[in-house]
Formats: sequence, C-alpha cells, structure tokens
Amino acid sequence: MDDGPGQVRERLRFTVLGPVRAWRGETPLAAGSPQQRALLAALLLRGGRTATAAELVDALWGDEPPHAALAALRTYASRLRKALGADALVSESGGYALRPVDGLPLDLDHDAAEQYAAEAEKAKAAGDRGRARELLDAALHLWDGEPLAGVPGPYAENQRTRLHEWRLSLTEHRLDLDLEAGYHAEAVSELTALTAAHPLRERLRELLMLALYRSGRQAEALAVYADTRKLLSDELGVDPRASLSDLHQRILQADTDLDAPSAADGHDGHETAVVRPRQLPATVSDFTGRTAFVKELSDQLATADGSVMAVSAVAGIGGVGKTTLAVHVAHAAREHFPDGQLYVDLQGAGHTPAEPEAVLGAFLRALGTADSAIPDGLEERSALFRSTLAGRRVLTLLDNARDAAQVRPLLPGTAGCAALITSRARMIDLAGAHLVDLDVMSPEEALRLFARIVGEERVTSERQAAMAVVGACGFLPLAIRIAASRLASRRTWTVSTLASKLADERRRLDELRAGDLAVKATFELGYKQLEPAQARVFRLLGLADGPDISLAASAALLDMDVDDAEELVESLVDASLLESAAPGRYRFHDLVRLYARACAERDEQPPAERDTALSRLLDFYLATAARMYALERPGDRLVDHMEPPHSTGLVFADRAPALSWLFSEAGCILACAQQSTGPASLRRAVDLLLLTRDLAESGADALQYEQASVALLSAAREAQDQRAEARIHTALTNVHTLSGRFDQADEHAKSAMLLGLASEDPFSSSYAANDRGIIAVIQQRYDDAEAYLTQALSAFRDDYNQQSEASALCNLSRVHVDTGRLHSAVQLAEEGIAIYRRVGARRRLANGMYALGQALARANRLDEAKEQLAKALGIFQDSRQRFWAGMTHFRLAEISLANGHPTEAAASAEQALTALRSVGGEWWRAHILTLLGRTLNEIGHIGRARACWQDALVIYERLGAPATDEVRALLSPAKVA
Repeated sequence: MDDGPGQVRERLRFTVLGPVRAWRGETPLAAGSPQQRALLAALLLRGGRTATAAELVDALWGDEPPHAALAALRTYASRLRKALGADALVSESGGYALRPVDGLPLDLDHDAAEQYAAEAEKAKAAGDRGRARELLDAALHLWDGEPLAGVPGPYAENQRTRLHEWRLSLTEHRLDLDLEAGYHAEAVSELTALTAAHPLRERLRELLMLALYRSGRQAEALAVYADTRKLLSDELGVDPRASLSDLHQRILQADTDLDAPSAADGHDGHETAVVRPRQLPATVSDFTGRTAFVKELSDQLATADGSVMAVSAVAGIGGVGKTTLAVHVAHAAREHFPDGQLYVDLQGAGHTPAEPEAVLGAFLRALGTADSAIPDGLEERSALFRSTLAGRRVLTLLDNARDAAQVRPLLPGTAGCAALITSRARMIDLAGAHLVDLDVMSPEEALRLFARIVGEERVTSERQAAMAVVGACGFLPLAIRIAASRLASRRTWTVSTLASKLADERRRLDELRAGDLAVKATFELGYKQLEPAQARVFRLLGLADGPDISLAASAALLDMDVDDAEELVESLVDASLLESAAPGRYRFHDLVRLYARACAERDEQPPAERDTALSRLLDFYLATAARMYALERPGDRLVDHMEPPHSTGLVFADRAPALSWLFSEAGCILACAQQSTGPASLRRAVDLLLLTRDLAESGADALQYEQASVALLSAAREAQDQRAEARIHTALTNVHTLSGRFDQADEHAKSAMLLGLASEDPFSSSYAANDRGIIAVIQQRYDDAEAYLTQALSAFRDDYNQQSEASALCNLSRVHVDTGRLHSAVQLAEEGIAIYRRVGARRRLANGMYALGQALARANRLDEAKEQLAKALGIFQDSRQRFWAGMTHFRLAEISLANGHPTEAAASAEQALTALRSVGGEWWRAHILTLLGRTLNEIGHIGRARACWQDALVIYERLGAPATDEVRALLSPAKVA
C-alpha cells in the first residue's frame, strides 16, 4: 500500500493473547482463514526470526500435512502480504519472516506483556512492590479470553498451553503482591474462581488459604486444605506439597507471621492507631480471702508467656463470688497483658444469653476494627478476632458464661493471650481449660469480709452474732455483702438485730446451701431491709425489659422527678441490688431482675400498678420518639395520627441529640414495644415502632425491630384491633422491603391497605398504597406501581402530609424513569425535593436527591446525577442510615461504570456491599454482586467477576428472582470473553 508523499505510515499492531488480529493504526486488517491466522501466529511468536517452509508446514499441519501443503502455504503468505504490505512479510532463505516497516517495530501484545513482566521483576527486586503489582496488572490486562482463539494446528495448541501457564504464573505473582499490599479480602473472589478452574494447582490453593485467613475466615481456609488433600489423593494419589501442609499447620497455630500487613503497608496509606482496650470492671476495695484461688489463677495466667494461650474457667453457684474473684485476679495480671483487657457479661444465667456473634462484634470494635470491616457470621467474626489478637498480649474476661459452646468462639486462640471465664456450669468439655471450682467462703474468710464492710469494731464486740449472720448467709459472698451493706447503712442496728432476723427460718431456708435458691434467699434478705420507697423502686425497675435503663426512663416508670429517682436508684446501687452500667444508666444482674419481678408480683399493691408503671415507661418512650420524629421528619403527619402519650418525654434542641438518643436507646425502646402487647398499650407500642422506623434502616437494630413487629402483629390479631394490625403491617412492609423479601412485603402492604380502609385510618391506607407502589416498581409492574403511587399521592395531599407527598412524587419519578419518560421523571423528583426543602426535611431530602440522581443518570446527565447522589450520601451517612448509604454507593457505581470508570465503579460497589452487610437482605446483595461483577469484568478481573456473578446466581435461584437469566447470561463464556 502506498500512502503517497507526505503521508505518515501507521504502525502495525497484532494480538495473540486472545483472537489473532491485526490493525494498521486503528484500522482493522483481515487476518484471513483459520489456517492463514495460524501462519500469522507462528511468524509473530518467532520474534522476527525467519521460519523455514518446513517448520511452518509442521506448525500448521503437524505429522499429516495435505498433499499440496507448500502451495497452500504460499497462498496464505501471499494473502497476508497483501493485507499487511509487502515490506512487512518478507521471503528469506526459503522461508518467511515479519519485519518492522519504515523503522516502526511491530506492536505485539505478547511482547508488551513480556516487557511488563520483566519490569515488574525489576520493580519487585528494587522493593517497589506497588509498582510491580501495577505492571503485572497491566500485563494481565492484555489477555482477551483464550490465547490464539480458534487457531488450528499443533504449534498453536502448544503455544496456547504455554500462554495459559504463563498467564496463570503472572496471576499468581500479582496475587502474591496483592496479599503483601493488604488486598486479601479483594483477592478471595478471584482466587476462588481460579482454584475452581485449576483445582490441582497448589500455589493457588496456598494463596486462597492465606487470603481467607487474613480476611478473618479461618474455617474456610482450613476447609480449602481439607478439600485439596482429598482431591490430590483421589486424582493423583499424592499428599499436598510441603509448603501447603506447612501453611495449614501455621493457620491452625494462628502463626503471627501470617498476619495481614499493617495499614501503613497496605493500600489505604494511613497508619492505624493501636487500640488497647481497658474494659475490666472496677475491683472491689474490700476483696477478702480466696488466697489459694488467687495464687492458682495468677500462676495460670502467668503461663501466657508468648508461647501458649492460657484459659482458666471458674465455676460455682450464683453469688459465690466468681466475678469478684476473676476481676480481682485480672486486675492483678494487667501488667502481663499490656495490649489490653476485654470484658463481657455473657448473661448465661438468664433466659437470653449473649450471642457470641454480637460479643465478637463488640470486641472487634473495642480492638479498633471498623464496623465496615466486621464480617457477618459467627465463624468469620471468631476468625477475625483471633487474627486481630495475633502478636498481641490481651486478657479476655468472659463473665457469667452459659456453657462451653457459648465460650469457644470467644477464645483468643493466640499465644501470649489468656481467657478467664466464670460460669455456674463446670466446663469439663472446654478443651485445654484449667478448671477451678469456687466454693463458698470459709467461716474465717466470710467473717473477715463481713467485718471489712460493717466495721471491725462492731464485729469484734458481737463476734458470735456476726458468725451467726455469715452462717445464715451460707457463707456466700454475695449474700454476705448484701447483708453487711444493709447493716452498715443502719447505724442503729446491732449485729445481733440482724442475726435475730436471720434466725427466722422463713428467711433462712435450707435451700441457702443449694444452687439458685441460695441466691434468692440472699436477695430476700437484702430486699426486706429496704425502706418502702427503695423496695418499690427495686420492684418496678425489675419489670422493664431491655439491656439497661436510663435515669430519665427510670424516673418516668417510677412517676418521680429525676432527682428523687436518682437518689433512690443510686441507693440500690449502694446496696448491690443494682449496677451502674455507665453514668445515668442502670442494669440488674439477671438473677436479681428475676427476683425483683417475683417481688413485684407478690408485693406490689395494687397489682394494677405493675401495668401502670410499664405504661408510664411506654409513654415516655413514645413522647420522646415523637419529638425526635418531628425533628427528623418535619411535615410528616404520623405524629398527628398516633395515640397521644400521657408524658412530655425529653426535649431536644435539634436533630443531632435526638438522633443520638434514638440509637443509644434502641435496645430499650424495642424491648419496651415488644413487651407492651396488652390491649391497653398495644396501639401505643405499634406507634412507637412506626416513630422509630429509622432503626429498621440502620442495620444494627434491624433484627430486633422485626422481632418486635412480629410480636405486636400477633397481639393485634388476638385483640382484633384492625387499626393496630394495619399499622404494624405497615412496619413489617418496610422491614421486608429493606430485606429484599418483596412478595412478603407486598402481602403486608396489601393487608395494611385493606385494614386501614376498614378502620378508617388515613395513615395506614395512604402509606400502604405508597409502599405497594415502591414494591411494584422493584418488581417491574409499572402499571400497578403508577396506580398505587397516584392513589398514595392523592391520599397524602388530602391528609396535608407534605413529606409523604414528596415521597410519592419521588417514587413516581422512578416509574417514569423505568418507562422511558425521562423529562417528567426529572420534574417529579425536583418537585419532591422542593417540598422537602420547604418543610426543612433534611433527612428525607437525601431520598429526593437519590431519586433525582437516578432520573438524571438515565437521562445520561451523568455528572449532574453523580453530584446529587454524592450530596445524598453525605446526609445518609450523617443520619446513620446504612441501607440508604449502601444503595447510594450502588447507584454511584452504576454511574461510574457508565462513565467509563470501572475501577471507581468497583470501589463504590464494594462500599455498597459493606454498608448492606447487616441490612438489605440477599436480593439487594445479589443486585450489587451482579454490578460488581460487571465492573470487575471491565477491568479484566474475569475470575473475580465470575465469582460475583456465581454468588449472585445462587441467591437469585434460591429466591426465584427474574434476574436469574440475566446473571446466567453474564456467566456464559461468550459474554465473559
């Protein structure tokens, strides 16, 4: 081809790391038939060297060439010369070669990959591992499916094998660098796909095990080894190679050398501050006796010298002093554990012991792990906990454990760490534990403890009476402490007075010596010594469910002002009948709570006062939640439609403290609602859940919110209260929608609509229509969606519910987006935003921006869409709305992908996955995984893309979702290549 004078010749480009193709500049050239492409590939891969005719015939046809092979070879060469130019393909010495044209070397993807790989080796040798990783990524991105795709002949087949092996080797090197750089979590998906494709390649298995281990998924890492060993035995009759077996042992031993690189060495560029938790409760100043036990436990903890992990389990009946002993020993041993001390009350003696998964979450946060980095699932959290403790010396005090099964996931499992456990159960099935059976005090120790509390002088003068007192207490430390505390606070009493009271067999039962009844008798002794006002506080506070209770809530329940309530509540703390969990917060020991309730059932007069007290607590939460809701959702009419509380509740200056109150009181609020199922309190409890719906969207409290809603639905049905049932169906609609359970959500919304109309409740009927419209949009039933949302819009306007009117407009915008009416979609979203701004609904304004961002994105106004979504994201994060923050990350990923920024899109999709880990359900997770797979596919991470799509496919198939076919299509080889 003659370009003529003054024309610049364009460089010839070729690819073999995929289909064999040729270009001149950007213009594709015809590479011809499969045999012609086989000839071109054979010449390209010789690096400019001449190939003889005989070598080329052998390359194309092997041992069985056609009769006219040489003639066919010349024909293919002639056609290539015509396509490429006479200067490019030359005849030499009876053979052929490809040569540079006009001094421009041929541009071959294979040569570029070799150059990238060589430079990566140099960068790695020079210590620049980040650069090495980038270069290897660049090399791997040159692959485009199967190398020499569709090219026949033995030479092409041999080269395909070589190129497959080379690509795999480069991938292994890059993954190795990924793990060194701290990208272990990101590497798991790709390694999973690679090990599935190359099941006998042990190096990939090693990398996958290490990536899983560093991601806190130790159980999966060990399972990979087990699968590998079985596969190698079945297929080849051999054992895993030494390096794989060694890694398996090191994972079992939690080898600190396997730990993930520090953040300073990783990809975030920021050094993570070392967090050293100090969670031990205060030790008592009057700790007495137990000398042998203190020495035994201290000696055991001292064995955690960096080579072993010490576990001691202290068992005994309730009230025997297990916690006091353990805390005392733990404080004495602090210097041996400079990296921190963890503490948790596992509530094993109660009806609802602490879940190990939740405890691990709290421990990981205390150790400096971000919420977004804490995985779901007990095994994953336990593995991450052990990994986090690797190389650190931390003491963990597990107080009041139910059994060994509850404790096992909470053990550090790391040399140099120790665990101290207290339980009523003797943990003979806890492997490796040093067991200590704690009995009651000796008479001498009991007497010394009693004297230290009431004063030596009083005991010395009445030693015989004092011995009678501690004997009546069964020498139980908790019983002695309660009795002595009451005596110490009654200066007019003598020790003999107390002893005479205990002489009454009705108070000092034989059961003092056996199990829980001993504790109950001790509590009875303390309770009988309370003043009437104190006893009333004790009884009524014990009625409230929840993890603890605030001073303000206590005052409401007791129908007292805060100062008077504080004085009485603190007196119970002084009497050891109540604990101060934090300033202004109180909690019962689980057994004391049960005893307090028994006292309320027995002693509270009139009996109706029990229900009245709980009603006051419900009113307090309802009134305070209403104030919070009005600040958070101005213009919303729910507060006007709810049952009026007989309390003023707390007053907030602005939305920030209101929101903080909501999330700090979440457990107490939801427990109160779930407890208030009686006919007199049912409607208020339902309204309380509606006012605190943000808890369903926050993630952390979503499960408890759902449980409370289910309990109230059952109560409403039993009471045949149509309005209450309609409203709780509305709450459950929201729960199921957020979790991706759309069929169930629609059933609840349908019930809410029908019952709302039957009970003439404008709230339920209007909200249900809006909810059914949202669900119909998601399920792509657009006619239904538009009808429901139009109905909701009319109802909201009739009710002067401006915020909900804006919501319906934004939801209608989505219908218009999905049906191609983009101009009106933008207008509807903007109308909704205008209303949100007018009423000052900042939190809901973010939902309007979210809707507008979707409409703008579909209208291809991507920069504007991104701006709206970024603003919405900031508000959602500030409002602790994890679900909506996650969904906004998802929409930003869609925009980045459409804008041609797949790496940015992948980052946003990963953030969406992280945000929706504990809220959102499987459907939303599959949705995000599908998008993440698309982004990874765009940047050449084919393995990880397929892994994401495969995970999404499993979820969609289980749910029977229409998106199943879409993901199957994505997983087809043609699509991925």
